[in-house]
Amino acid sequence: MEEIPKFVGFPKETLRFFKELKENNNREWFNENKDQYEEYVLRPAQTFVVALGERLKGISKGFTYDTRTNGRGSILRIHRDTRFSKDKTPYNTRLRFRFNEGKGEKSGYPGFFFGLDDTGGQLLGGLYKFVKPTQDAFRAAVDNEKSGVRLANLIDEIRAQPGFEIGGEHYKRVPKGYDVAHPRAKLLKHDGLYISSPKISISVLKRPELVETCYEHAVRIAPVHHWLMNLHH
Repeated sequence: MEEIPKFVGFPKETLRFFKELKENNNREWFNENKDQYEEYVLRPAQTFVVALGERLKGISKGFTYDTRTNGRGSILRIHRDTRFSKDKTPYNTRLRFRFNEGKGEKSGYPGFFFGLDDTGGQLLGGLYKFVKPTQDAFRAAVDNEKSGVRLANLIDEIRAQPGFEIGGEHYKRVPKGYDVAHPRAKLLKHDGLYISSPKISISVLKRPELVETCYEHAVRIAPVHHWLMNLHH
């Protein structure tokens, strides 16, 4: 296996590729520029996967990463699934990564997600959408006085930090079986729970310090990540 070099930042060509892809989101342009994609997107992406993947082990030794570029590793597929979408453009115009702990998102385990394009980057942590068993476990834990209050407090702490936002509230009503006047009614309306970091500037994307910036954001999100991991214990 070819050794992955050390991450030194994403080159300006990475960002230029995604800027041009937004303007030329078609198969002809992509096929003509496939060598650029492999050289300036996939290669630096692999170095980033190793660097941040190792760093996230400072949050939990259970984090895994995978440098494969076929969509089965930590680098998410650039090809969009357009089967059920009105938008038929074939490619994602952001470079996206997923770092898992446990069995992965499809099994209901939380993780960290990073995306970048020519406007900057952002780290997210948590679960975008609960699978059914996780949804049930989440509601029971929110309803529980001890674990529910803990999560509400953790979210308040994150909200107090500039630039961090909470996502995942979906339902208009409190789910059946729970008091409409529940003290944590807002949380019971979630069908996912994720936190987004402040935007990361282009200048940081181009430097090795990007890994440490992502890690610092991940540390702030980590208490909610651990809370979500406990739903499986």
